Amino acid sequence: MPTGGKLIGALVFAALAYFITDLVKPLLPEGTQVGKFSPINALIGLVMGWTILGRGAGKTYRQAFGYGFTTLAATAFWCILFWAGMEMLDRSMRLFYDGPVQALQEMAALFFDYAKLVAVQSVIWPAVVGTIFVSWFTEFFARRWS
Repeated sequence: MPTGGKLIGALVFAALAYFITDLVKPLLPEGTQVGKFSPINALIGLVMGWTILGRGAGKTYRQAFGYGFTTLAATAFWCILFWAGMEMLDRSMRLFYDGPVQALQEMAALFFDYAKLVAVQSVIWPAVVGTIFVSWFTEFFARRWS
């Protein structure tokens, strides 16, 4: 059921995901194609904001912050998994792997490499502060539009 909290949670978390993605871009290796990087991560943030943060909105501010950090973790997980999977598919199309098991093992290694790449203070602190603000904002409007 659509609610004001879900709508606001989805929109503001999509914007936060887009902003954090722009902070990640300078950390990527030179020459990395970033064409749809921000919009896809924003779409993942939109879905996570609707399903996690928006669903939990309208209770208390303390719970909103908990739902916000859960949404941040889920968004980071799915974004990293998506891009590791895309890289694995790209490499498999070029016959880089000997079989599907090796491809999945390499995808797991890529996942952890990407996670280490973004686990820096210049990404984590804005994500944490942004999540606190987004959670408060969502809770504020969920109480008024429920």
